[in-house]
Amino acid sequence: MGRIAKFIGILLVSIISATASYGDDLVTILNLALENDPTLKQAKANYRANRETMVQSRSTLLPSFGLQASTTRLTSGPTDSRYVNIPDPISGNLVSTRIIDDHSFRPGINNHNWGIGLNQSVLNLSNWYNFQSSQASDRAAAVNLAAQEQDLIMRVAMAYFDVLRAQELLETNLQEEEAAQTSLQQTQQREAVGLVAITDVYDAQAAFDLARNTTILQRDFLQARFEALEALTGQAHPNVDELREDFPIVEVEGNLLEWENQSDDNSLAVAAAEFNLTASRKNLSARKSEHLPTLDISAFYGHVVTAPIVNQGIEIGGGASDRSQLALNLSIPIYSGGATRSRRRAAEYQVIAAQESLEFTKRQLTQNIRNAYRRVNTDVLVIAQRQQSITSAQSALDATELGAEVGTRNIVEVLLARENLYRALRLYADARFDYVIDSLVLKQVSGILTPQDVLDLNEWLAEET
Repeated sequence: MGRIAKFIGILLVSIISATASYGDDLVTILNLALENDPTLKQAKANYRANRETMVQSRSTLLPSFGLQASTTRLTSGPTDSRYVNIPDPISGNLVSTRIIDDHSFRPGINNHNWGIGLNQSVLNLSNWYNFQSSQASDRAAAVNLAAQEQDLIMRVAMAYFDVLRAQELLETNLQEEEAAQTSLQQTQQREAVGLVAITDVYDAQAAFDLARNTTILQRDFLQARFEALEALTGQAHPNVDELREDFPIVEVEGNLLEWENQSDDNSLAVAAAEFNLTASRKNLSARKSEHLPTLDISAFYGHVVTAPIVNQGIEIGGGASDRSQLALNLSIPIYSGGATRSRRRAAEYQVIAAQESLEFTKRQLTQNIRNAYRRVNTDVLVIAQRQQSITSAQSALDATELGAEVGTRNIVEVLLARENLYRALRLYADARFDYVIDSLVLKQVSGILTPQDVLDLNEWLAEET
């Protein structure tokens, strides 16, 4: 799993440092997509946000430290002003009369204090397992982010080669339209001198109209493919490098069993499922630990200053004092209305779900790797057959045109033979691009798709002529 973990962050650096492209080739567009693709940016932001869950879980194991302070002012007095007789304390005779003012905020008593508190969990297995569960979840999220980066490679490659596919199909359609127009003109000339019937002109005209309509549709399809590529990078790419004709079409190296074993070791989907299972198991351990005792230690130091109370000119109390406290707190949960057992049962079901998810992922991986492996090898056979079909269709068209000239074939047969040729050309182009994409899909499913694969493929691109 070490290679998987290192994949994150390597992708962008590897491609930029290893290439110095000056055109809109695959590497250039992928670099732009890495910087501008909203889907990948969203995935990275979500990963960083979820990663904070692990930080928060870890905080329950670390000490908490806080500072508190307060200041108060106390005032008192009668509601209304009144006269008070002051007697002689010895004889008891009236000495004087004094007015006591009503309540005022000016005279008062000021008190203030400050303190420092420290709390540290000494024994809390539930918090410890929660932290381990969050660590496993974070690893699963990291693997999923790596899968998102691999997915971006595939999305860029598919969008890029969809453009090339649409360009080649348009070029073939233009050639077919030009051939149909030439055939129409020749048929019209031959009909004018009485060599063919007017129905041949109608057939040639219908073939030309159909070819021209297909060209119009293909132009729109090509523009849509360009816009799909632009959606990934945020920039227009009116010219992209083409796939060279000598691009090698070879069968997959190694047998199917080797690829299955390789995918078991490197699959990002399986790795994420395994980490999720670990997280679920740790979460179950945390829920089982909720009924165990917990032990915490707390410490406090404070400084308190109180003002004296003045009563008939005599100050009572007041002064400054320091306070400290060190406590060891033991908590033993006994009953919480069934919530603890309920959380434990829920965690057990989550473990079962994670186990089944892992099993499903492994089965799906086996199916996907076999299909991808077989598809690439099938593409090799199909391309070879498409090449042969082009040769056969060209020979059939030449023979049919020659027969039409000597009168043994008619225009309908010529049109059908030409349609077969251009259909073979389109199918051959489709097969080549299918092979490129399927080869990348095989590596993606196996978990071994890397920036180097993009660099290697980019070597087989040439500037548009």
